Amino acid sequence: MSGEKILEGVFAVHKPQGVTSADVIRTLQKHFNPSKTFKPWIDEEKARRDRESKFQKKRRRHPKRCEVKLGHGGTLDPLATGVLVTGVGKGTKSLQDFLTCTKAYETVVLFGAETDSYDRLGKIVRRAPYEHVTREAVEKALEQFRGKIMQRPPIFSALRVQGKKLYEYAREGKMPPVEIKERPVEVVSIDVVEWYEPGTHEFKWPEEEMTGDEKVVAEQLLDKVSSLPTASEGESANQESEAATSNKRKSPPLADPIQAEDQEAIKKQKVSEDGATQTVAPEAVAEPVTKEAPTTHAEQPQPQPPAVKISMTVTSGFYVRSLAHDLGKAVGSCGLMSELVRSRQADFDLQPDKILEYKDLEAGEEVWGPKVQKFLEEWETKRANKAEAQAAEEAQQ
Repeated sequence: MSGEKILEGVFAVHKPQGVTSADVIRTLQKHFNPSKTFKPWIDEEKARRDRESKFQKKRRRHPKRCEVKLGHGGTLDPLATGVLVTGVGKGTKSLQDFLTCTKAYETVVLFGAETDSYDRLGKIVRRAPYEHVTREAVEKALEQFRGKIMQRPPIFSALRVQGKKLYEYAREGKMPPVEIKERPVEVVSIDVVEWYEPGTHEFKWPEEEMTGDEKVVAEQLLDKVSSLPTASEGESANQESEAATSNKRKSPPLADPIQAEDQEAIKKQKVSEDGATQTVAPEAVAEPVTKEAPTTHAEQPQPQPPAVKISMTVTSGFYVRSLAHDLGKAVGSCGLMSELVRSRQADFDLQPDKILEYKDLEAGEEVWGPKVQKFLEEWETKRANKAEAQAAEEAQQ
């Protein structure tokens, strides 16, 4: 590798389960900052800062720290694995393009219970019968989630209401001061990949269950924001800052609730979807089971509930956790997200030659360095070819 080449651009990291998107960026910086691969970038940044005026230096938040500029183009839950688009240097300016691109996911929905976070990392708020849930019922219910629909965010998200994040209201046991409005999203495709009969899989409900006043408040919060797709207006999408931040919390924090999954110093970008919306007929919406006493494991007539793996291609602003929750309601039960994989975002996917494996970082620069350089050089070539093609097209007009 040339020691003088300044590497910038966009590449993809294979995010593992159990870490936040912000954790991935911090880990990248830990390896990139002292590396030979990015020494030219650091040297150029230091020289640029030396050329700044005194006024510019005074405005800089961290005048003594010079780190490789990194960001990501779309938050993934700590629970989730898969493609995390990452920008380096000037490449961070292109991250906003990934807000409106399509994304492909595979998720496992487990029926019979719902949690405050809509996934298996939360606490069980209520349970519901699931013996009647079949593959055929799920496939029929999925029909109402295709196309342009309206979706309400989970109560555990970092969307702000009157200057406060939704998950902060939820953790304090308070109702948001205004109604959580639905937002337009588009489901390009959604299909059942695999059906799991009870007793044939290892997906489990969370062990922790809410009781007493905490349960009452959580039920009220869920009932206030819970819905199937219906007609409404408005949508927002998220844009990451240079420090790899996002406006959207997709699951409760694993440790520190303030360490919102990249959901720290945030920029917002409004995105509206054109076209008609899809309305679900009232008879298609199953009545939620809300007032029954919790069923103990000993009382369950089956060893475990059924589950389903679903693949989907969706647009920006879509919450897979909300889909899991709403699908449970649509089949007359409850549902939660047990697993999630982002298999594609724009042109980035999980093919080994297109993504940096997280384990490569610990293997050392001699492993990750050539890969990252290759990815960034390919990005720069692709960007240059696109600009050249656009210029040629404009010249012909």
